[in-house]
Amino acid sequence: MSSELADLRDRIEAVDRQIIALLADRLRIVEDVAVAKLRAASPFRDREREELLLRRLRELATASGLDPHQIERLYRVVMDMSVAHQEATMRARSDAPLRVAYQGVEGSYSHLAAQRRYGGRAGGVLLVGHDSFRGAAAAVTTGAADLALLPIENTTAGSIDDTYDLLSDGGLVITGEEISSIEHCLLALPGVTADELRVVISHPQALAQCHAFFADNPQLVARPEIDTAGSARRVRDAGDRTLAAIASAAAARTYGLTIVARAIQSSAGNATRFVEISLHAAPVAEGAAAKTSLVFALADRPGALGEVLTRLAARNLSLTKIESRPIPEAPFTYRFYADDQLRARARYVSDRRLMSYGRACALFAATS
Repeated sequence: MSSELADLRDRIEAVDRQIIALLADRLRIVEDVAVAKLRAASPFRDREREELLLRRLRELATASGLDPHQIERLYRVVMDMSVAHQEATMRARSDAPLRVAYQGVEGSYSHLAAQRRYGGRAGGVLLVGHDSFRGAAAAVTTGAADLALLPIENTTAGSIDDTYDLLSDGGLVITGEEISSIEHCLLALPGVTADELRVVISHPQALAQCHAFFADNPQLVARPEIDTAGSARRVRDAGDRTLAAIASAAAARTYGLTIVARAIQSSAGNATRFVEISLHAAPVAEGAAAKTSLVFALADRPGALGEVLTRLAARNLSLTKIESRPIPEAPFTYRFYADDQLRARARYVSDRRLMSYGRACALFAATS
């Protein structure tokens, strides 16, 4: 081997050692990022930031005379390695973080509610967004998440049927609730004015909660999408000046959009109630105020529902909600959901005379 070739190979090996050392430094920083995310209840994997980073790296590669596509391939491997290292860091902690699933992406109302509820928790929180309510619930049933936080009721649009139907499937219980004020904003590309807009996209619930806004602006066509913040991201990616989204102010900041109008919800007191669901019931302290939710189906005979309600009243239980939903496997028959506030929960749960008026599908309690 010539001395020139040996020298060149030595220089390459020295650069490789520097690359390995820099990768090790990167992973140490990744560990700190993982801890910071757990403390702040931020999503564990930030796809938006990853795509932004890759775009910047492609630009740097081009400026340096490198193939941008090869650099992107390399860094996708580095990112996957970083995520794996974050997960290993999380598993190694003595105080394992709480894993919480929600529907939507960063900046969605479910994400913001989860941050408020779990941010600052000792041990941290790992938030993971899902495309659907069913996907978030499935994460709990399969053990991929400890809890899910799902919206169940809105003061303007009413009940969120998807969540009720998921609870009726069995296997999941409510362990708590979170009530969040909802301010809807109309978001568009930077510099776009209201006069340019023609189509508004968002989750069907958000669209329903802004029905008065659409009545006042008949030139706007409402188009449903799977979530609010995801709609904001679609507006950014589409680059269409006639397209807008209804989402949160946080979503505007996340996706670089302009807030064309604030507080466009039909009701000034617009709020959403979220329920925390788990595989296992949470203990309720003796004498603590609690809310109990019951799902039941009734025998097909006159007065069956009235008899159940009479039993509740006889025990001085304050019924706060009753809802009916169709039973898919039995067309034109219905199951009922009832919520009440009470203190003596154990007495209520053990009262089988109440159960005798119908088949109990699920029983679960949540602290208020």
